[in-house]
Amino acid sequence: MEKLNLPQYDYNIKTDGQNTYIFDIIRKKYLVLTPEEWVRQNFVHYLVEHLHYPTSLMMTENGLKLFNTQKRSDIVVYDRNGNPLAVVECKAADVKITQETFNQVARYNIKFKAPVIMVTNGLQHYCARFDAETSKYTFLKEIPQYGDISGGRQG
Repeated sequence: MEKLNLPQYDYNIKTDGQNTYIFDIIRKKYLVLTPEEWVRQNFVHYLVEHLHYPTSLMMTENGLKLFNTQKRSDIVVYDRNGNPLAVVECKAADVKITQETFNQVARYNIKFKAPVIMVTNGLQHYCARFDAETSKYTFLKEIPQYGDISGGRQG
C-alpha cells in the first residue's frame, strides 16, 4: 500500500487466498484492504494514538439515511453522551480532494450536526469547524485533539 502523510503504525494484516485484510480497531474485525480502507485505518490510528480520540467513542462505516438515500460515513466521533463531535470523510490516496469531497461530508453533517468535519486522502488532511448559528465552516490549521473538541471530556 502507498506511503501516506501520517505516522506509521503496526497493523494486523493477514492474507487469505487472493484477499488481504486489515484489522479495524474500532469494529474489532478484519476488513478487505482496499486503498480507501488503508487511508481510513491509518487515519483512525492517527486520531487514537496521536490525538487521543477514544476508540470506544468512534464508529467507522456508519450507515445513515440522507434525502431518502442510504449513505455511509467513514468515521464519526462522539462525546460521552452520544452526541457527534466530528465526521470524517476518507478517500483513497490517489483520489484528489475536491470541493465535492467537502460537499459530501457537509451533506453527511446535515444529519450528524457535528461541530467538526475532516477530510483526508492520507496525503492531505483538512479540518473545519461548523458554526451552527451561521451555518458556515471555518478551516482549522490543524486537526484538534479529542479534548479540544469534547470540551475536555475524555471518553
